[in-house]
Amino acid sequence: MLKSTFHNARSALPFILPALLLIVLFVFLPIIFNLYYSMFRWSTFEVNRVFVGLDYYVKLFHDPVFYTALKNNSLYALISLLFQVGGGLVIAAILEEKVIRRWQPFFRTVFFLPAVISISVVGLMWQLLYNPEIGLINGALKTIGQTEWMHPWLGDSKTAIYAVVAVSQWQYTGYMTMLFLIAMHKIPGELYEAAMIDGANRLRTFFHITIPQLREMILVGSMITVIGAFKVFDEVYVMTFGGPGRSTEVLGTMLYRAAFRNDEMGYASTIGTIIFVITLGLSLLQMRLAKTGQEV
Repeated sequence: MLKSTFHNARSALPFILPALLLIVLFVFLPIIFNLYYSMFRWSTFEVNRVFVGLDYYVKLFHDPVFYTALKNNSLYALISLLFQVGGGLVIAAILEEKVIRRWQPFFRTVFFLPAVISISVVGLMWQLLYNPEIGLINGALKTIGQTEWMHPWLGDSKTAIYAVVAVSQWQYTGYMTMLFLIAMHKIPGELYEAAMIDGANRLRTFFHITIPQLREMILVGSMITVIGAFKVFDEVYVMTFGGPGRSTEVLGTMLYRAAFRNDEMGYASTIGTIIFVITLGLSLLQMRLAKTGQEV
């Protein structure tokens, strides 16, 4: 038995090796090099590097902007989990109802369409919508007589981060909805029929059949959402670039500013390492809490 297992593993090795080499070359080596470079002070315009050890990590943890960025990324992740994962799950369940199922292809297209639009286009479009003078949002509020609600959404440090986060929810909730719909199609219909025979209503079947059956997909969706929230860059860069007053700064824009505005490549590598550690830690925690791959 052991000999057969060894023979099978040896036979599979030539097929696995190319993919393994690609993963090592494009995933693990960059992580190791990034950690190495974070211990040096260096510039893109200089050949020499000066070893500084953990000085950049000390500098980062004493930088108040880092905690602002960390708070914004965390807020981004929490809101995204609520709307993209929670909202996407509810929308998918509604689209699976018999009354709406005949219209499901239309709604699938409508909900998924924002996810295929370029993030730069989306950012510029919403920047125009948020414009306090000519924007559609303030224009609509003025039309219905709610002038007291009119606001410079991206120009106020208290509302700017929420305005940016809202754009991501609009764009990616449909994507999560599609993932849940695909998973729902694999749930045996006999489970719902048995539940209805036992007198369970739709709300009970949703919590006791749909959600448990989608446990793995919910975990995958949560991981994608959380990792994306801590890697977010495009939306903030296009719409505010961390302003006003660094109030919408996230780790991605902080890294970009350090690398390409201030030419502090070592500091930027440090921020990149912290992003990796945070996303890896959160992914492992989610897998641990969900006990993925284990029978319950």
